[in-house]
Amino acid sequence: MFEYFYHEILRKTIIGFGTLFNNIEVRSKDNSGDTFSIVKVPLAYGPSQKFLARLEQQPDLNNPFQITLPRMSFEFVGLSYDTSRKLNQTQTFLAKSSSDSEIKKVYMPVPYNMDFELNIMTKINDDMLQIVEQILPYFQPAFTITVNLLDTLGENKDIPIVLNSITMNDDYEGNFQTRRSLIYTLRFTAKTFLFGPASSGVGKDIIKKVSVGYISGDSKSTSRDLTYSVEPIATKNYTGQVTTILRSDVLTTDSSIVVNDSSNISIGDKFTINLETLKALKIDGDTILVERGTYGTSITNHVSGSELKLITSQDNNLIQLGDDFGFSGSFEWVK
Repeated sequence: MFEYFYHEILRKTIIGFGTLFNNIEVRSKDNSGDTFSIVKVPLAYGPSQKFLARLEQQPDLNNPFQITLPRMSFEFVGLSYDTSRKLNQTQTFLAKSSSDSEIKKVYMPVPYNMDFELNIMTKINDDMLQIVEQILPYFQPAFTITVNLLDTLGENKDIPIVLNSITMNDDYEGNFQTRRSLIYTLRFTAKTFLFGPASSGVGKDIIKKVSVGYISGDSKSTSRDLTYSVEPIATKNYTGQVTTILRSDVLTTDSSIVVNDSSNISIGDKFTINLETLKALKIDGDTILVERGTYGTSITNHVSGSELKLITSQDNNLIQLGDDFGFSGSFEWVK
């Protein structure tokens, strides 16, 4: 039943969460309002108890100081299934591998909630208020990050991170040997997805060509045989190879275009300019009579210098899943 796979989804979500708080700063100003100190708040993975225990259990460290404040730490503290985002367990989708053209089948992801704690430790209250005020406005109460959960398929998912609660702890009472402990704890929930294994070899089942045969007559004697074949063809350029560029602007009402070099274009060729696909009907020097809006694309204006990209047989092999495509049809008669 079970097979080995590891997409590093939990690890990527943890890294994505920690990255949010990488650039927090604390600034100090003098009486005239000029900034004389900028401190980037260090961030580490681990519970706040580790830092506090280091102060109390190792008082004889041969260091001029034991810990530098302000400081932040975060920790992954819980994982639970989210029934409110449940998907169909048996539904699958197809995706093309980012490393090759192989098609893979993946079951729909399973929604899970990851719980995090962010601990902020400062020496003075003003530093704490600066840090908190740089974080809270982004969570209303959620902030969304995009994580590439499946590297092989390039499956990017938006992960909402919800701020659940804030706990404040300010122990300022005690003797002269007791250090002040000013700690804020922010609790978050990241709504991520877990994917199962990706099945390979699915691309072999994709239909690349369909042929239908028609026979007239009876089973003993046939008078004519007709075969109709169709293959999918690209409706836009995928290779990115530029054939030539426009020499002058093209308006939506124009039926011809002028290019710098038409030597690589033949009558009947289809090409793209920006998002519009056109068909060459007649070529006179560098002026091409065209059919506008081929394959149902929108007819738009194009400025001089826009790139013209031919649609060739190479593009047929690069059609992306979910893209629109056309068909090339051919008849074969056998008498």
